[in-house]
Amino acid sequence: MQTCNIHSDRASPSDELLIAQRLAAIVESSDDAIISKDLNGIVQTWNKGAERIFGYTVNEMIGQSITKVIPPEFHHQEPEILARIGRGERIDRFETIRLRKDGSRFHISLTISPIRDRDGKIVGASKIGRDITDLRLGQERQNLLLREMNHRVKNLFAVASGVVALSARSAESAKDLATTVQARLSALSRAHELILPRHERDHAQTVDLGDLIRIVLAPYDHGDHRITTDGPKLVCGPSMSTSLALLLHEFATNSVKYGGLGAPQGKIAVNWAIDDPHVRLDWIENAAGQAATSTEKGFGSVLVDATVRSIGGEIERNWRDGALTISLTIPLLRFAAT
Repeated sequence: MQTCNIHSDRASPSDELLIAQRLAAIVESSDDAIISKDLNGIVQTWNKGAERIFGYTVNEMIGQSITKVIPPEFHHQEPEILARIGRGERIDRFETIRLRKDGSRFHISLTISPIRDRDGKIVGASKIGRDITDLRLGQERQNLLLREMNHRVKNLFAVASGVVALSARSAESAKDLATTVQARLSALSRAHELILPRHERDHAQTVDLGDLIRIVLAPYDHGDHRITTDGPKLVCGPSMSTSLALLLHEFATNSVKYGGLGAPQGKIAVNWAIDDPHVRLDWIENAAGQAATSTEKGFGSVLVDATVRSIGGEIERNWRDGALTISLTIPLLRFAAT
């Protein structure tokens, strides 16, 4: 059997120097952090990518423990990593949290490999780190959108069921019921379009606050004065229109499930006033003998509170004598048409 001596064709010193220079150039020009450390976790090399990602210069890190960039609660990871490296293992795409010089934390993906000397003995570890903060934030936004879509679909089914139930109370025939339900679901569809994200190619649109409120509440309006609105003319820009449509849609959905719109004699009043530099909007719900219950539950509450924060507003909820009042206070400047 023929064997191969891996040292028999070793490059000449000049070739080794050229290869080392090329590798050094690649390491220094990389956008990733490329670091080497000994088996005690002491940094031996620190490239420009590491300086950019972590904020520490090479002089600040050479000879320092790598734990300098590891949050205290993750210090246990380092001995575990070094133990695996000592056994000759390679750690691929290990995602964790690390620290920048300014104290901020970020997500990083690490690939860690053993470093061997000429005799094959493991003497340290090389680490390639990639900042994946933007990727993780993108994934979190995607997950939030998927949760919102799931929540929205469930709510739409609940609202559709409520529309049918409300319509059945006043319908005189099956045909009358079908016509009424179809009209109200069409109105619900028009209101839902207001909360869909607009594409960049779409032209900026504005809507009067009163019109917006009436569109959102149209599926529940019997024309019997159960729902009233009152307030001055106030133009909403696209961003505010979307946010308020989402909030009002949530309030109405929960009212059908738990409150005034689910009660035969329940009433809703939506009033707003301009008190520069703020706009105050009150959703007043009377369940007419039916106990008013908490309006937002689960993810609905997260969605409402996040939406209110996104428009710089504040929200208060008060229950008294079977009535619920939800008060929104929003900076007037947020209603600008931009």
